[in-house]
Amino acid sequence: MSLIHLQPVVKDIGDFEVRRVLPSAAQRAVGPFVFWDHFGPVTLPAGAHMDVRPHPHIGLATLTWLFEGEIMHRDSLGSVQRIRAGEVNWMTAGKGIVHSERTPDDRRGRENPLHGLQIWLGLPEGSEEAEPDFQHYPAEAIPRVAIGEVEGFLIAGTALGAESPVTVHSPLLYLAAELAPGQSFEWRRQYPEEAIYVVGGSLEIDGVAVDTYTMAVLPTGDVHRVASPEGARIAVLGGEPLGHRFLAWNFVHSSRERIREAAALWDAGGFDRVPGDEEFIPLPDRFKR
Repeated sequence: MSLIHLQPVVKDIGDFEVRRVLPSAAQRAVGPFVFWDHFGPVTLPAGAHMDVRPHPHIGLATLTWLFEGEIMHRDSLGSVQRIRAGEVNWMTAGKGIVHSERTPDDRRGRENPLHGLQIWLGLPEGSEEAEPDFQHYPAEAIPRVAIGEVEGFLIAGTALGAESPVTVHSPLLYLAAELAPGQSFEWRRQYPEEAIYVVGGSLEIDGVAVDTYTMAVLPTGDVHRVASPEGARIAVLGGEPLGHRFLAWNFVHSSRERIREAAALWDAGGFDRVPGDEEFIPLPDRFKR
């Protein structure tokens, strides 16, 4: 088998672009990773802000990792948490949560860099209806790891003899690393499904070129050679597959009927609101019965 190259769908949301790589027609998920968004790098001009209004989730966990910038997270549990580069915001939606993500008030009215990855992970069936939860991990809590001579951060999961403190619900790995020009390493796969995403620069995997903003799903095989003649910033992801998950709007679940119930509940105003951020996004018409 050969590499599967996943190209992003680019969404212009006004002040910046978001590249969505998962789900893709060629690959719906990689392990439990069902959704992969890359925003930036961009410098928002004074007066332009990130304003993701309060919206609901069920059946998933979200993880935010920033390379640059700051975002303020608020949710219906009452959590209020600023996230900065190198930190982790991990939110388990379970049976239902609402959250917003905005430029912090004290950073409005001036230029702001913004660059990061936001992912959704499906939850195993026994955790899909868990109580919602939010956890924040400071940068100093995220383990440094070495892949040969390349250094990285183990954002979540287990890999390379290390374990991240981020609480996960199924076996997985998620790490970020940077290769200097000319650096390479051998990657020994650990999970049934794994991929490498090129955040910046370019790679060669087993001699095959992988461009910026491309996710390369690794073929079967124990060892893969990863090299970057010009340097690159990458993310490595993988894990045990969960089985089919339905995705509709902001909902992920193994049951399509459960998603319909959640959509109807949101439409009726039945989810808890976010304290201090009461804005309401109507359910899109296409999800109404």
